Amino acid sequence: MASELTYRGGAASPSAGAAGAAGEYSSPKPASSKPLAWLPRAARYAAAEHRPLFALVGMLVAAAIFCLAAPSGSGSGTAAPYSSSGRVSGALTRFSVDPAAHNPGRQFVAGKVPLGLKRKGLRVLVTGGAGFVGSHLVDRLVARGDSVIVVDNLFTGRKENVMHHFGNPNFEMIRHDVVEPILLEVDQIYHLACPTNVVGTLNMLGLAKRIGARFLLTSTSEVYGDPLQHPQVETYWGNVNPIGVRSCYDEGKRTAETLTMDYHRGANLEVRIARIFNTYGPRMCIDDGRVVSNFVAQALRKEPLTVYGDGKQTRSFQYVSDLVEGLMRLMEGDHIGPFNLGNPGEFTMLELAKVVQDTIDPNARIEFRENTQDDPHKRKPDITKAKEQLGWEPKIALRDGLPLMVTDFRKRIFGDQDSAATATEGQ
Repeated sequence: MASELTYRGGAASPSAGAAGAAGEYSSPKPASSKPLAWLPRAARYAAAEHRPLFALVGMLVAAAIFCLAAPSGSGSGTAAPYSSSGRVSGALTRFSVDPAAHNPGRQFVAGKVPLGLKRKGLRVLVTGGAGFVGSHLVDRLVARGDSVIVVDNLFTGRKENVMHHFGNPNFEMIRHDVVEPILLEVDQIYHLACPTNVVGTLNMLGLAKRIGARFLLTSTSEVYGDPLQHPQVETYWGNVNPIGVRSCYDEGKRTAETLTMDYHRGANLEVRIARIFNTYGPRMCIDDGRVVSNFVAQALRKEPLTVYGDGKQTRSFQYVSDLVEGLMRLMEGDHIGPFNLGNPGEFTMLELAKVVQDTIDPNARIEFRENTQDDPHKRKPDITKAKEQLGWEPKIALRDGLPLMVTDFRKRIFGDQDSAATATEGQ
């Protein structure tokens, strides 16, 4: 395109002939050669360079790309799609357009499904899932239609507790100690792995933060220590000896609660805290030292029931199915906790021994021994908060639940002996 020179002087423009003689000016083009002369000079320049056309094409291309990149789904709340192996695609996760990906605390809404709609199954991790309580929780979750991953090092858990789920495509078991980190993609984490109160809890909180999962900590009534308040409410801070023989467990659980709330406040992690009181039922460890399992195993073996101290210290006992119901309601609800989950029915140790005698062997004798250090004198939960906010309370009385536990213990204690006796007779 030819350049157009303009007059640089202050006088009026000379004639074309004079300009040609002087050589200082170019001859202007005839007006008829400028079909857009009526437009402003900037508009004439843009039109000559075809810039509006390029701008229009650019806008159309951008609009097409935006439409193709927009999500086609209706938004199911999943942070990122899963591959066939169940693991999430890292690239898609980083560029997820789901708002929940930027707000892990509200990534999903579970439990509240409109009437008539089928509930979408969740992917749930249960640490300590091969243990006593964990295995019963796994049963409920699998029955509900969730995909369940159990992580357990089998230190106190038993593979037999979950073997009936082997072969189920919605169940997976990983033998792993949670004191070592592990990376999984799940929606919820029930942290029941007990001996790893601090390091294991820290690792699971880190996992929950990384993947945006809701986290439930199973704490304990032991955080109250030897309580000076009776019954115990969740606002009671407890009376714990920090250097006693029981303090490793007591303070470990208190630290786990602290870490859980720190992650909630500092990382906006969705958390739930349950404080579990004495629980009994099938699949309890036979020789774990707990009072109910001790009494039942001793009565079945025709051994004296060992009562420590004068036997007047009190405890409350809830059946395992009641506890599992409370844990699931807590996880699916909107409240953080902590919540006391226990049966407010209170028994002295002598009263418990009498129930065991009535259930197994009325002639079982009681043997008194010196009490252990820092043994709490009274333990009874106030479950008002759980009733009001979770709509939960235990349903099974001790005299109704204990026979179910006795049947399980009798089979496990004498089953192997019966098999061995039969094998010996056949030789």
